[in-house]
Amino acid sequence: MSVKLSPHPIDRAALAMIGLLSTAIAVLVGGHITCQAKDQCWFANRPRVQSFTWHDQELGAKDRAFILTFDRPMDRKSVEENLRIIPPLPGKISWVGRKMAYTLERSIPYGERYELRLSGAEEHFVGSERNGKAIHPFVSQFRSRDQAFAYIGTEGVEQGRIIFYNSTEQTKTLLTPANLTVVDFKFYTQKTNQEQPSLNLLFSAASRDLGFEGLRQLNLYSTPVVQTEGAQSISEPSLILNNQGFQNNQFDVSDDGETIVVQRINRDNPIDFDLWMIRSKQEPERLKVTGGDFRIAPDNQSLAVARGEGVGILPLQPEAKPLDFLPKFGQLLNFSPDGTSAALVNFNTNDPKRRFQRSLFYVNNQGHQKELLTTEGSILNCQFTGNNRYLYCLITELVEAETYEEKPYFTQINLKTGKITPLLQLTDFRETTVSLSPDNRHLLFDQVLVHQDIASESSLSTGSGESVAAGRLWLLTPPSQDSSASTAKLQQLPLAGIRPRWAP
Repeated sequence: MSVKLSPHPIDRAALAMIGLLSTAIAVLVGGHITCQAKDQCWFANRPRVQSFTWHDQELGAKDRAFILTFDRPMDRKSVEENLRIIPPLPGKISWVGRKMAYTLERSIPYGERYELRLSGAEEHFVGSERNGKAIHPFVSQFRSRDQAFAYIGTEGVEQGRIIFYNSTEQTKTLLTPANLTVVDFKFYTQKTNQEQPSLNLLFSAASRDLGFEGLRQLNLYSTPVVQTEGAQSISEPSLILNNQGFQNNQFDVSDDGETIVVQRINRDNPIDFDLWMIRSKQEPERLKVTGGDFRIAPDNQSLAVARGEGVGILPLQPEAKPLDFLPKFGQLLNFSPDGTSAALVNFNTNDPKRRFQRSLFYVNNQGHQKELLTTEGSILNCQFTGNNRYLYCLITELVEAETYEEKPYFTQINLKTGKITPLLQLTDFRETTVSLSPDNRHLLFDQVLVHQDIASESSLSTGSGESVAAGRLWLLTPPSQDSSASTAKLQQLPLAGIRPRWAP
C-alpha cells in the first residue's frame, strides 16, 4: 500500500520562490517583460520597435520625416545599415536617445505604396562596446496620396464644370452642378475631427444661362472633394460671396482655408476698386488695398500685392502697413512652398538700355536677389520644386517674322548653379495654365482652342473674351533629378478640359 504525501506549505512557498527568482534571473540575463496592458504582458529577450510615426499613414508632400522609437538603446550603426524602405526613399538619419528620425531628401512620390523593414539591428549596452541581441524583426506599411488633379471640362455634360481626376485609379468625378459655369478654382485643406484634413475647392462661377455676361456676375462657392464611383449625387455648393453691388474678379485662398481675398469693383462706382478679405465664418471686410495681381503667402498670414511702383508684402488685416516692399519688381509669379523665397519679374522700366526686356529674379527672405534670365518676350509662369532646387518656367521668345511673334517654351532653372535647360517649345497657345505636381515629378498644362465664330454655343470664354471651342491637357515630365538624361517626356492626356490644377 502506497501513501501519497501532500507538499508541506513551506515546500510550496520554497518552490514558488525558486520559480520567481529563476524568472528574474532570466530577465536580467536575456531580456525583459514588456506590457501593453495590465493583462497583456510577454517575455521579450530581444529589442523591439515601440512606435513608427508613419505606420499605416497616407502621406503628402508636406510629410518630410518619420520617427522610429525603440524600447532600449540601440547600436545606431547596425540600425542604419539594416533599415530598408521599399521602394527606396533617399533621406538623412539623426538620433536623439532611443528615437531615430529619417528626413526625406525630396517630396515623397505620389501614387505609391511603401514597406519599411528592420531586422539584424542590435541593442547597445550603455558604457560598453559590446552589443546585445538582434532586434525582433519589424515590418510596417504606409502609402502616399494618389496622384490627382482637377480641371474645367470643355465637352458635353462636363462643359463648364469641375472634374476631379484620380490618375492613380484613373477615375473621374464631377464636383459642380450643371447649372453653373466655372471660371476659376483653387484647392485648400481644412481641419476636421478626422485624422486627415478634408480637401475642398473654392471656385468662382455664374449661372450657365448668362453666357459671356456671367464673367461680370461671378459668385464664390466652396465644395468638398468627394470621390464617387458609378452613379453620383452632386452636393449643392456652399455660397461664400455673392455679387450683389460688386463685381468679383481675381481671388485667392490660404492653404488652411481660413482666409479668402477677393478683388472687387463697385458696380455703381468703378473707381471703388479694392481687395476684400473673408475670414472663416465672418462677414467680408475691406482691406483698403489697391493694386494688381496678388497672392496669399504660404504662411497664411501675409499678402503680396503688385503695385505700380513695386510689390508690397502686407499683413492680412485692414489698412495694414507693409512688412516689406520690393520697388524694382512689377510682378510676383510664385512663392516657394516654404515661403522663404519667390520668383519676381523686373520690367526694367528705369533702365533705358533694357526697357524692352523683362528679367526673372530669385529673391529670398534674407534679402538676396539673383537675376536668373532676361527675355524680350514674356515670363508667364514659374513653379518652385518642394526642395527649392529648381524653378520650372513658361517663357516666350520674341521672334521677328512678317510680324513679331512670341514663341513659348518650358525651361528648367537650377537655382544653385543658375543653369538653364530648355525642355519643350509650344505651338498654338493662349492663356496657358501650368501646375507642378506636389511630388515635383510632372508639369500639367492646357492648350486652349477658340471658336472663330463669335456666336458659338460654348459657355466658356478666355480672359480676353474669346469663346473656348476645346481644351487639351498635357503632361510634361522633366528629366529626373537623379538621372543624367536631359530629355523631357510629353504626353497628351485623354481628357478634354482647361485650367488644370494638381491636388495637394
